[in-house]
Amino acid sequence: MQDGSAAQAKIKQIVDNISRVIIGKQRAVEQAVIALICGGHLLIEDVPGVGKTMLARSVAKSTGCSFGRIQFTPDLLPSDITGVTIYNQQSGEFEYRPGPIMAQMVLADELNRTTPKTQSALLEAMEEHQVTVDGITHPLPRPAMVLATLNPIEYEGTFPLPEGQLDRFMLRISLGYPSQEDEVSVVSQQALQHPIDSLEPVVTAEEILELQETVKRIHADTAITEYAVALVNATRKHPDADLGASPRGSLALFRTSQALALIRGRDYVLPDDVKEMAIPVLGHRVIVPPSSRMRGVTGRMIVEAALEEVPVPGVRAGQQAPTG
Repeated sequence: MQDGSAAQAKIKQIVDNISRVIIGKQRAVEQAVIALICGGHLLIEDVPGVGKTMLARSVAKSTGCSFGRIQFTPDLLPSDITGVTIYNQQSGEFEYRPGPIMAQMVLADELNRTTPKTQSALLEAMEEHQVTVDGITHPLPRPAMVLATLNPIEYEGTFPLPEGQLDRFMLRISLGYPSQEDEVSVVSQQALQHPIDSLEPVVTAEEILELQETVKRIHADTAITEYAVALVNATRKHPDADLGASPRGSLALFRTSQALALIRGRDYVLPDDVKEMAIPVLGHRVIVPPSSRMRGVTGRMIVEAALEEVPVPGVRAGQQAPTG
């Protein structure tokens, strides 16, 4: 296992490498790397053309891992993802032909362009790191990460993701439009060649697995754990929530807070780490009923309300919470 300083240096290498392609989006890049070093899956939701696919490809190319890409379309079948079993006439046996999901880094591009039946083909792979084809289970290589891009559900030709699938994504992030200055840099940078074409791996699969173990050793006080769980519980009690965040959300919030502490150069978690990760970890797990959505209520707003309501560890009632 790597010590904290070596792990932090390696993480900085990954962030800097991705930032060569994704200009001016340091926080989004950091959150993508957090998903990677926590062993989680990443959902990138935003309007077309802001760099969702480029971010996913940059994360994949920065690792020395095998890569698979799935372009989701309405006519895609589950077997196009998981692979198929075919009969080999020469050997007289059935053989498994793996699909793109059997790679270590899988880009699921425009995930909500396909039907729920095909979307569900990812569920077993994302949670259990395996796929079952014709009754035979095939384990995925480690590390295994799905990086999915998503267009807003208001766009024509999209299907909403089921709650169970949303819950399997550790983080949901968005990029937003770049500033004018950053957009000028992007255009100038791509005048002759796209920077992703020259992007090289800066970390191996083995080093990613080591980083994932290092994250688990970051200390979190019992009060921090209780704070994370209290935030999740608050989303379940909110009057505008049809369904609050799940226990999987509590685990994800705890783990990503450890990863953020490591990125910040600490071997212990602060309440601010939990607060910073709460919205990208919990926002997509909170299901808002149509009646509340019509009033403009979102999962993000419910998580923000929980952050306001739940007392921060070490802060007395009525006292301003420290920021850092």
